[in-house]
Amino acid sequence: MLTQIDHVGIAVSDLGEAVERYRRTFGLEPTHRERMDDQGVEEVLFAVGGSFVQLLGALGPDTPVGRFLRKRGPGVHHVGYRVAHLADVLDHLRAEGVSLIDEAPRPGSRGTTIAFVHPKDMGGVLVELVEAP
Repeated sequence: MLTQIDHVGIAVSDLGEAVERYRRTFGLEPTHRERMDDQGVEEVLFAVGGSFVQLLGALGPDTPVGRFLRKRGPGVHHVGYRVAHLADVLDHLRAEGVSLIDEAPRPGSRGTTIAFVHPKDMGGVLVELVEAP
């Protein structure tokens, strides 16, 4: 069902500063940058092996990442797992009684299809399921 870790999402207060910190500290260059107004976030991805570190900057205080930053401060926001058939995985999770934030797949960055699983059923961890194009 889960094929690999797609990314670790990290909420940051200042996206530009965080990008520069990753460049300086780890010698990484961003491989993707995208603004998703419908999700209220701008992301920058750094490839690490076959996965990504995803830095998330809120587009406003009343967005999901904005609320996360206000409540918890910067840090790990979620873990993204790659799946082959997202709709089938959601059907399986629903049958298992797992609480879903997204009842159906929706567009994500990089042309992916995504859905979030509620942290209350995942040990307090927000999980994003990602199907590659």
